Amino acid sequence: MRPGRLGGLLVAVLLSATGCSGGDGGDGTSAAPNGATGATTAAAAPKAPRVGSCYQLDVRSALKATSSRPAVSCSHRHTAVTVAVGTVQPVVDGHLLALDSTLVQRQIADRCRRAVDAHVGGSLRDQRLSRIQAVWFNPTTAQADRGALWYRCDLVISSGPRTFAALPRKTHGMLRAQGAMSRWGTCGTASPAAKHFQRVLCSARHTWRARAATTLPAGTAYLSTKAGRTADARCRAVAAKLSPKSSKLRWAFEWPTRDQWQSGQRYGLCWTPDA
Repeated sequence: MRPGRLGGLLVAVLLSATGCSGGDGGDGTSAAPNGATGATTAAAAPKAPRVGSCYQLDVRSALKATSSRPAVSCSHRHTAVTVAVGTVQPVVDGHLLALDSTLVQRQIADRCRRAVDAHVGGSLRDQRLSRIQAVWFNPTTAQADRGALWYRCDLVISSGPRTFAALPRKTHGMLRAQGAMSRWGTCGTASPAAKHFQRVLCSARHTWRARAATTLPAGTAYLSTKAGRTADARCRAVAAKLSPKSSKLRWAFEWPTRDQWQSGQRYGLCWTPDA
């Protein structure tokens, strides 16, 4: 899943889930002896998933690198839809890598994030502030041994710490629709600094809202004082713009998690109360 998506802390959990089984890449075929003729026949590689297929996934199943969940009718309740299917490139600098290697998983993650962003449309700001996420799956070891080198990119919407929302029938361009952020935006049950804070969809009951994705200064260290001061000033400016006549501004800056930072995310979220 993508940095900064899956609603902050949950995305970090999903981003760190790369415990998949690796394959040897293979040449796409395997041979079985034929006792009658001594010839060999090539077993066909398992078919790749289909774009547009729908699934009933939960967060637990999305944490896994492979999925055996069967597709369901898109006219029925579903929580995931496949928006892209591609081919893994396991050879990097002349070396054949396992599917669960960091480089291959990063390759899949980057492609799936871009695929989901392109699918939902909208501005970069809205994409970063929405609860729309990317999850991805690759073949099992047995499938890879038979030549499967596909990866599958699914779109999900995080509605809570451990739940995905039911998807609308149409997801293409959903962030371009009027009122999209009031429905799919990231809100909270309290300030992100509060102990009992939980992220929720903005269509659910909430008291705070993520207003902006603030890029941190280049070259600064994680949780550094310099970056924190810069982000705090920018979030205060967001709050002041929303309430120009108020003498008591309230705002909060939420850092990316360490996993998000290590994966390349250099922005955090500015939050303000949502009266």
